[in-house]
Formats: sequence, C-alpha cells, structure tokens
Amino acid sequence: MRKLVLFAHISLDGFAGDSNGGLGFLSYDGELQQFADELVKTVGAPLYGKNTYHLMEGYWPTVLNDPNASGHSLAHAKWVQDIPKVVFSTTLTSADWNNTTLIKDNIVDEVNKLKQQPGKDLVIFGSPGLAKSLMKLGLIDEYKLTLHPVILGEGISLFDNNIEMSNLKLLASKTLGSGVVTLHYTKR
Repeated sequence: MRKLVLFAHISLDGFAGDSNGGLGFLSYDGELQQFADELVKTVGAPLYGKNTYHLMEGYWPTVLNDPNASGHSLAHAKWVQDIPKVVFSTTLTSADWNNTTLIKDNIVDEVNKLKQQPGKDLVIFGSPGLAKSLMKLGLIDEYKLTLHPVILGEGISLFDNNIEMSNLKLLASKTLGSGVVTLHYTKR
C-alpha cells in the first residue's frame, strides 16, 4: 500500500510561506537540492491544492521550451510533466495539465483508493491548505519537513489549531550545512 507523505519547507515558527505566500526565506542550496532530488525518487504521484497546482502548471511546462534551462531543471520539468498528478479543489471545473486527475469530493474515499494502487508514494508538495485538510481527515501517513533557520512572525501556517493531536515517530533527521534540519516522521 502506498503512503501519503507531506513534504514541506517550513520556518522555525511553522510557516510554509511568508504573508504573501512567498518562499524567499528558504535556505536553498546544493545540499538541500540533493535532499529534494532523493525525495522525488520516492514519488508515484504528486498531490497539489488548487493554488500550488496553478503555480506548477504555469511554470514547469515553460521550462521544457526554455533553451537556457539547466539540465537539472529540464529533467525535473519532464518528470513533472509526465508523472500522474492529482489536484484537489472544490472550485476547479477541470485540470487540463498533462496526466492530471481532479478530485472535487469524497476525499477520504478517493485518497484511500489512490493509496491502494500499486507504485511509489503519494506526496503532497507544499500546498498548506490541502495539507491541513488531509491532516484533519487523518490521511497523512508521513511528514518529510525541512525546517529553515528563520522566524517569519507571520505567514501561511502549515499547522493550525483545528488539527487533532497526533503522536509521531522520528524516522530520520539531518542537519545541513546551511542550518536547515530535515525531519522525517511517521504516524505511531
């Protein structure tokens, strides 16, 4: 059975984006890129909320036609173009990006059907709104977080006070040279 994994970058005070949704606070370097590349190898299908889906859909296809794109960016753009993707939204009427499935309702049943399919894990990339909704439904099996050495004070929270307590077990952690700490937890 596939697991549902949340992968998110967060500030020390738990924000997944600044007050404008930006990620300028990330300490992104080659070492963090390597961590993300290893995570991508475990993905059978990325899961997105509507906003993240629109960002990805608007960016990665343009990289495929960019003659100045790096080899790494081109490889990732091809991967994200071809892999089955899932977007969750109650307001979208269609999801036309190549190989994308739109889920509008029956979230628990639909996620459990996806988990039963063979293959690599289902991974939520950022998408704090979707992540919170799936946390509330008890559907997330693992958390892979990168904790960045910054306090934002305000922004888009990854966790909120409407989520029930969940005991987690630390599977792995690593401190990167930039001060970022990678954390991998599973539900107990």
